[in-house]
Amino acid sequence: MCKSDNIYLPNLATIEAIVDETPDVRTLRLVFQDEQVRENFSFRAGQFAEYSSFGFGESTFCIASAPTRKGYIECCFRSVGRVTESLRRLEVGDTVGVRGPYGNSFPIEEFFGKSLVFIAGGIALPPLRTVIWNCLDLRDKFKDITIVYGARSEADLVYKHELKEWQERGDVRLVKCVDPGGAGPDFDGKVGFVPTVLEEAAPSAENTIALVCGPPIMIKFTLPVLERLGFTDDNIYTTLENRMKCGVGKCGRCNVGNVYVCKDGPVFTARQVKAMSQEF
Repeated sequence: MCKSDNIYLPNLATIEAIVDETPDVRTLRLVFQDEQVRENFSFRAGQFAEYSSFGFGESTFCIASAPTRKGYIECCFRSVGRVTESLRRLEVGDTVGVRGPYGNSFPIEEFFGKSLVFIAGGIALPPLRTVIWNCLDLRDKFKDITIVYGARSEADLVYKHELKEWQERGDVRLVKCVDPGGAGPDFDGKVGFVPTVLEEAAPSAENTIALVCGPPIMIKFTLPVLERLGFTDDNIYTTLENRMKCGVGKCGRCNVGNVYVCKDGPVFTARQVKAMSQEF
């Protein structure tokens, strides 16, 4: 971690590479311009940052790259507003601001010796991608690894090159799917909604942690599937955004009751999420 005395002062980073994941989703690889910041910056899987497009504002995204990959960080975002559209207009070599890292993280060390099931939908794969690569870089620490990932259509699947890499690995089980009507003639995955495909895949809950991220409707129907498969609320983790803005618990936009998602999260167990839902 690298912090300034001014909690609102971002570090400057140069865009080193750009990948268009879908027509409206883009990944930026960022390298800090200050050598000391670049060498000392550290984070844990699940933490997030504030990314600035100068003159337009800043937006909150997870750090999508793995903490085991040094020298750069990556963020992934969909163009949906003024700031993200401005970020999308930037090119390789341009400068952005980065504040963070903020929030808690996935307790990866507590997962050692267990199997992992990652369940993601659409643009919600980036918050789990950081954990997936973190765990794959420490592959001998875990038992079985299953990834269930779906989107509305083939075009909406992000990290297509990495999905192919995971599919070809002998130590990962990848189950990818698209919604009915979203598959082309050459699609090699399943057709169906993520909760249904998850239930068909039926990963074992024994000594297993489930990590879920997706649209609220996907999570709503995924949690009962996990329960039927035998997962307990304490062995299910998710990550929330919930209108995070300042990142440090000052603006109050992300609070649910007495919980601040930016400070107390964004990573929560299913048990914690269910307790929070009573505050909505």
